Amino acid sequence: MDTGAFLAHVKRQPWYKDQVAHVEAITPRAARYADLDEPLPSALSAALEKLGMARLYVHQARAITTLRGGRNVIVCTPAASGKTLCYNLPVLETLLAEKGARALYLFPTKALAQDQLRAFEGLISAAGVPVHAATYDGDTPSVERSAVRRSAQVLITNPDMLHAGILPNHRAWSRFLRRLRYIVVDEAHTYRGVFGSHVALTLRRLRRLCAFYGASPRFVLSSATIANPEEHAERLTGLPFQVVDEDGAPYGGKDFVFWNPPLVNEARGTRRSANSEASQLFTELVKAGTRTILFARSRRLAELLYVYSRERLQETDKALAKRISPYRAGYTPEDRRRIEKALVQGDLLGVSATNALELGVDIGDLDATVLTGYPGSIASVWQQAGRSGRRGARSLSALVALDNPLDQYFMRHPDIFFGKTCEHALISPSNPHILQPHLLCAAYEFPLTELDIKYFGPEMSGHVAALVEQGLMHERRATWYLSATVAYPAERVNLRSTSNDPYTIVEEGTGALLETVESAVAFFQIHPGAVYLHQGETYLITELDIPGRTAHARATDAPYYTQAIDLTDIRIRKVLEERVVGASRAYLGEVEVVNRVLGYKRKRHVTEELVGAEPLDLPEQPFSTVALWWDIPEPLLNDVAHAGLDLSGGLHAAEHAAIGMLPLYALCDRNDIGGVSTPLHPDTGKPQVFIYDGHPGGVGIAEKGFELLEQLWSATLRAVAECPCEDGCPSCIQSPKCGNNNEPLDKVAARVILRGVLGVMPGAGAASVSG
Repeated sequence: MDTGAFLAHVKRQPWYKDQVAHVEAITPRAARYADLDEPLPSALSAALEKLGMARLYVHQARAITTLRGGRNVIVCTPAASGKTLCYNLPVLETLLAEKGARALYLFPTKALAQDQLRAFEGLISAAGVPVHAATYDGDTPSVERSAVRRSAQVLITNPDMLHAGILPNHRAWSRFLRRLRYIVVDEAHTYRGVFGSHVALTLRRLRRLCAFYGASPRFVLSSATIANPEEHAERLTGLPFQVVDEDGAPYGGKDFVFWNPPLVNEARGTRRSANSEASQLFTELVKAGTRTILFARSRRLAELLYVYSRERLQETDKALAKRISPYRAGYTPEDRRRIEKALVQGDLLGVSATNALELGVDIGDLDATVLTGYPGSIASVWQQAGRSGRRGARSLSALVALDNPLDQYFMRHPDIFFGKTCEHALISPSNPHILQPHLLCAAYEFPLTELDIKYFGPEMSGHVAALVEQGLMHERRATWYLSATVAYPAERVNLRSTSNDPYTIVEEGTGALLETVESAVAFFQIHPGAVYLHQGETYLITELDIPGRTAHARATDAPYYTQAIDLTDIRIRKVLEERVVGASRAYLGEVEVVNRVLGYKRKRHVTEELVGAEPLDLPEQPFSTVALWWDIPEPLLNDVAHAGLDLSGGLHAAEHAAIGMLPLYALCDRNDIGGVSTPLHPDTGKPQVFIYDGHPGGVGIAEKGFELLEQLWSATLRAVAECPCEDGCPSCIQSPKCGNNNEPLDKVAARVILRGVLGVMPGAGAASVSG
């Protein structure tokens, strides 16, 4: 598309108020090819020729060569770079050479699995080879499952089915596992946090069973660009890896626009709604005949943005209004395929979507992408932006900023965004809340011995002893068996939760089970009066039965969402590390967090207007996790006091801003992190700021923050110092999830504190601090 002409058109519109904060012109590049040391089998070479892919890109050739050498590979290149061939070709080469060989493909979503099955079948059809591939997931009819087990040479599934359906029933899969030569893990960057930690242990159980049956398959991981591909692959699987990250695919170039909604009130830092701005930009693109995806961070917002955009288009062209559609998880597979097909064929010009379209489902040629708010990671930005321009033509992407510290930081410092490597993907397979349930699953599969430490780490012995003490396992002759009272433990392990005793949401009237919610967040999400989204539908929680761990819900069309008001206390249990950082001393340790939900607020969608607040009477919820915290040097306390500033407000503001900036360094969401600040903590007798991992046991977020604390402080100081508001706003020190209603906050004191811990002279400006 002619991105320059489009931007010139936008700037002539009466509603344009200098929203374009920056345009990054990303240059196109030509393809770079490489030859294999030994050619592919003639059938595969002919298939590539037929499909218009006669030569391999450098990263494809290198991945195949490395796999042929017997090593495990993680391919870490951008969207639309042809990563699929990096595993499909060596898998097919092995299947053709070794009769009876098998391969297992793991995809994070069913939609992606179905899409990749179609791509694989297209390749084998072009090659004219009789290879049988099949999906095996919750949608596979029971009558077909035994046939899939017997005959599928390439089994395409997801981690949930592997964990709960295949591994516990491994004897039925023994023929497949014995012949397994390749394990493919696609979109490996999505396996992080709690989910990634569960998947890491599921893959270790898989490796253990493969060894039991005499197989030693190679692993191929594909990933979007992340900062630690080798470390992440090795922590995910427990095996050494070779990284392939030199992208040889051609690129048509892109104009990447940073779009900042205009200030409505500069003193308060209030900006026009990012949702309204994104919808406006999306409709202008559709009017120009530009095929576009508008990304939203929630299912509800994807639907709302579609409605706003359709109404805007109906004002000028009713026919055009019919050429856009929403797209999200929760739709039936048939509806998703229909929308995807309409996009590919050009019947639809635009979709409003969740990140269900961020992953690699093929949706044809698109010219533009609009991102409603920073999606939480640089990796996700490039994944979403990469959905346009996938066939080599120049494209447009726009990031519409929200009112929060990280979005506004990037608007003021686009050079940092475009010059920064992606974040670290973090997992913690040693988290006891995650490891212990998987040890029970492994013991169900076959008894544990000391030899299994090579899969589950040196922590295994202590956790096995704890499970024996709980009566869940018993030992005989240095072998640990599952107790008879424990039946099918995989049923009780949710790969997306650290809790084995979740709350259940049931629909009023019908009694239908809607879904389960992790107990650690239940009081925040499903308290009485909460508005809860389930597969895009809105429900009102009418009752919470705590002893029965059940929430009752009924459908609602409430025009607001709810936000919990909570009080948090934190106690230090054990200091793991401490070090001098800047002019301060910082600590990493095990803590106990006690949350109490005191009430909730109702806020209107889009405008964020406060509708009302209600009190709640719910019990405390304690959990153990990992936190970082730091001291405030005595001279700095004196500076704050002499200046007449509010120490509590300064600590609180610095805590909020630092939490907002931490996702700059770790692949996590702001909601994965919690914080506490106090002018006098009972365990230290000193003022303290804590940032803790919001998941019981922790998943590595606090550790990464501790490792990069000086960088975090520097970025936080910039975010606070450069915000144009006077007393603090959502773009710098206010938090949308603050249980204290953002009180007290002192922006000036926060700047003094951050400069002080960094050792920056009081008169120095933020620009002197490296980001």
